[in-house]
Amino acid sequence: MNKNHLLTRDINSLIKQIAIPSSIGMFFNTMYNVVDTFYVGLVSTVAITALSYSFIVYFMLLSISFGLSSAITAHVGNSLGKHKINLAKIFISNGITFVTFVATTLCILGFIFLEDIFSLMGAKEEALLLSLDYTYIILIGVIPMLLGLAANAVLIARGDTKSYRNTLIFGFFMNLLLDPLFMYGYGFVPALGFKGVAYATVFIQFITFGYIMIKLYKTTLFNFENPKLFFPDCRVYKKLLIQAIPQSLNMFVMSLGTMVVMYFVSQYGYKSVAAFGIGYRVEQIILLPMLGLNIAVSSIVANNYGAKNFDRIHEVIKKSLLYGYIMSGIGVVFLALAGEYIIMVFDRDSEVISVAYIYVVIESFVFFAYITIFISNSTLQGIKQPFVIPYISFYRQIFMPVIILYFVVDILKLDIVYVWIVLGVIIYSAAFFIYYYTKKKLLELETRIINK
Repeated sequence: MNKNHLLTRDINSLIKQIAIPSSIGMFFNTMYNVVDTFYVGLVSTVAITALSYSFIVYFMLLSISFGLSSAITAHVGNSLGKHKINLAKIFISNGITFVTFVATTLCILGFIFLEDIFSLMGAKEEALLLSLDYTYIILIGVIPMLLGLAANAVLIARGDTKSYRNTLIFGFFMNLLLDPLFMYGYGFVPALGFKGVAYATVFIQFITFGYIMIKLYKTTLFNFENPKLFFPDCRVYKKLLIQAIPQSLNMFVMSLGTMVVMYFVSQYGYKSVAAFGIGYRVEQIILLPMLGLNIAVSSIVANNYGAKNFDRIHEVIKKSLLYGYIMSGIGVVFLALAGEYIIMVFDRDSEVISVAYIYVVIESFVFFAYITIFISNSTLQGIKQPFVIPYISFYRQIFMPVIILYFVVDILKLDIVYVWIVLGVIIYSAAFFIYYYTKKKLLELETRIINK
């Protein structure tokens, strides 16, 4: 096994090495979604509304995998930091089998409860039918996508974000080709219309899954030479679950929170739902590439916590926040100047454009709070102290939005702009708390190690 450079190399160099490939990958992943939104927008505004509903459900199904992936990264990273290679292999093999079981279960539950979930979000008539048509197909790709994320979690623990970046770049260009091909047909390929966008996504998921598994196999940390490593180990499952549940709950609550927002937004009409969906995608163009910093923090902190290098942990947090705030500032300016023109690419309806533009401008100022939350959460995952994360998520995604939006929308009947402002204030309050909680938890762990 090569020397663990995550424990020794300059922090600035490590952040660039890990975050930049990941950010590039996230950018192309964002543009992947933008391509979908563009082609769906050619169908109708109602189709964009359906895509918005579908995305929330899809993200809900992915939420559990995000938690398990973070748990795999943390435990494999800690094991490598302690130079316990065999223990890392056990976590990898059991992690893959566990994710397989979870992904299959989620897929089945999705088929059973999909219509009820869309109805709860306020989907009706044509929007409901289109949402179901699209998402039933998307569910087929859930299993390969979740397994790919689990495999990538191991690569992240080793500081490799380039492999997943490559899959996201490949996926973008394939989607650019397959969306129009499957929608309109050519030669022996039939015209599938709106559903063609979903079929393109599923096809790409299977291809990228195969590639990322090959990259994992080449690490020598994962192979099929010792089948016993894949047998369910209750102790390993327990450790993964303890680490995964807080993050999975966090992501799941985020999905529920988006459903809550969608419910209140739907009271302003289907065009507002379409505007929210478009605005969310435009927001992602800036926000998601910043998650490369998030991945860098998770990987570096996990390894250095295993080696008890607290000085390096503090340094990576400080520098990642600085880089994140600089990127957020650039994002604010970019969306203020170009946001409206980007929105017009997806829909020419003046009402949709107006609502979506106000949303992206207000939300751009919340980027600073998002960065603080993301990096704090990654730090807590890396030091295996993620237990407060779902509580903070519940506060900012469900508890406060339900109470305040009820008064804003149902009681006071204010304009939709106040929905965006309220959400921003809630997110900032959560960011302040999680940042100071993370600092306090790090100090406690560091003091405990010193006093031993």
